Amino acid sequence: MIEGILPSSVASVERRTDIDDLFPEEAELVARAVDKRRREFATARWCARKALADLGHPAVPILRGPKNEPLWPEGVVGALTHCDGYRAAAVARAAAVTSLGIDAEPHEELPPGTLKMIARPEEIPMLAALASQHPETHWDKVLFSAKESVYKVWFPLARRWLDFQDATLRFDPPAQTFDVELHQPGLVVGGEPLMRLSGRYAVGEGLVVTAVVIEG
Repeated sequence: MIEGILPSSVASVERRTDIDDLFPEEAELVARAVDKRRREFATARWCARKALADLGHPAVPILRGPKNEPLWPEGVVGALTHCDGYRAAAVARAAAVTSLGIDAEPHEELPPGTLKMIARPEEIPMLAALASQHPETHWDKVLFSAKESVYKVWFPLARRWLDFQDATLRFDPPAQTFDVELHQPGLVVGGEPLMRLSGRYAVGEGLVVTAVVIEG
């Protein structure tokens, strides 16, 4: 499912059942984790190794940085995601892709009170209009997932936090795309500040999946 919203420059692997296959260095990171956390951690990394193999990279441990971000082999950019019943990884050569972010969420409404924390004031009427036109879609969850993908593409470059309120999103349902306007400086690509991004989304099989890719 995630492959359908990613460019051909990105290799991706997804899985709906878990595999407990960890390098010793990875196992240390989740040695005290509950079983659910260990399984999602292990399966996402299994997906990452399969995706890396598509790029010609050998299997290596995927460790994590100080903000729990995955640490990729030199010359590779990537992202992981997991939710109930779904794990995925996407990777690309850094020569072709500057940064990428993916996210998957169950296709269901956000918990009560959550929307006001993630949506900017100008996004609320947009979501209401979308819900009226396409009531089969939980647009609050699409917004949440898309902003998660925005953060994942932002952090490896800016190396600091990006709040939900630091980006305004606009969706184009016929194209299944979204535009992103950043309100926080810090994203610099090719020596130039970048304040706008674009992404893609898909809804189906009980899931929302989103992706943001900065190519070039």
